[in-house]
Amino acid sequence: MPNTEFQALVVEQTEPKQFQRSIQRRTVADLPAGEVLIRVDYSSLNFKDALSATGNPGVTRNFPHTPGIDAAGIVVQSSSDSFQVGDAVIATSYDLGMGTAGGLGQYIRVPSAWVLALPKTLTAFEAMSFGTAGLTAALMVNALLDNGVQPAQGPVLVTGATGGVGSLAVAILAKLGFSVTASTGKLTETPFLMSLGATEVIDRASLLTNNRPLQAEQWAGVIDVVAGPTLANAIQSSQYNGVVTCSGLVGAVDLTTSIFPFILRGVRLIGIDSVQCTMAVRTRAWQALAGDFKPACLPDLTTEIGLAQVEEYLLAMLAGKSHGRVVVNMADD
Repeated sequence: MPNTEFQALVVEQTEPKQFQRSIQRRTVADLPAGEVLIRVDYSSLNFKDALSATGNPGVTRNFPHTPGIDAAGIVVQSSSDSFQVGDAVIATSYDLGMGTAGGLGQYIRVPSAWVLALPKTLTAFEAMSFGTAGLTAALMVNALLDNGVQPAQGPVLVTGATGGVGSLAVAILAKLGFSVTASTGKLTETPFLMSLGATEVIDRASLLTNNRPLQAEQWAGVIDVVAGPTLANAIQSSQYNGVVTCSGLVGAVDLTTSIFPFILRGVRLIGIDSVQCTMAVRTRAWQALAGDFKPACLPDLTTEIGLAQVEEYLLAMLAGKSHGRVVVNMADD
C-alpha cells in the first residue's frame, strides 16, 4: 500500500510569492500520518482552495502542497475502531487541504476525528455538492432555527448569494418555506437565484446606501458571507429580535456599526465556524443536509469537472466568475 501511486494537484513555490500548479503522481507514502486512509472519489472547490492553490499564507504556508478541504470516498485502511475498510465516509475542514494534503488528491490520510460516515441518503457526489459550503450553510440555517426564526416572521436575507454558501443557503431556506431575499453583485445571475427558490434578488449596492444606526426593519434573519458594510447594514435593518449569522469575509474584515440594533431591537449576531466545530454539531448538520435541508435543485447548482479542469475553475473563482458548486470527479481522466 505505501507504494500505491495516485494523481494529485500539487502546488509548488518556485520563488518567493510565486506558485505553480500541476497534476503529479504521488504515492501513499507521501501522505501525512493518520488513522484513516481514504480513496477519494469526489472532492469539491471552495474559495479557500483557490487561496491555498495560489499560495495565500493565511491558508497554507508549507509547499509543495495538495489543496482540497473536502473529500468523499471509501476507507481503504484504518487503525481506528470507528471505521472499517469499505466504509463510505466524508472528511471536511479541520486542517484538510490547508496544512494537510487534501481532497484534490486521489488518496488522503487523516485522523479519525476528522471523518464521519456518509449519511445513507446521500451519495458521495451529493455530499460534495454540499461540501464545506453546504455544511456552513446548514450550520447557519440551524442557528436561525435554534433562535426562533420562522417563515411567518418575514424574509431572510442571504448575501453573496451566488457563491457556494450563499446559493445553498438560498435553496435550503426556500425548501423550508422561507421567503428569501438574495443579495448579489451579479444581477445577471437573477434567473439562477430564482431557480433556487429566491423570492427576490437585489443588487448588493442597495445594502450600502444607508449608514443610519437603525434602519427600517426588514429581515427576520440574515445569512451573511460578505461582512464589512454589508453585514453592518444587515444588522441595522434587522427586525426586532432578528438573528444575523456571519461566516465569511469576502467583502472586508472590519465591522463598523453601533450598539443600537442590539440594545433597542435585541438583534443577535452569531458567528459560524465550520472548521473546528465539534463532530456532534457537524453530524447534526450533515443529517439535516441528507434529510429536510436537501433541495431538489441540488443538481442544478452543481457543475462536475475532472482534476484536469481544476486550474481553470479555481482561477474563475478568484476572479469572481463562478457560481454555485463545483464537484471534482477524482477518477483518472
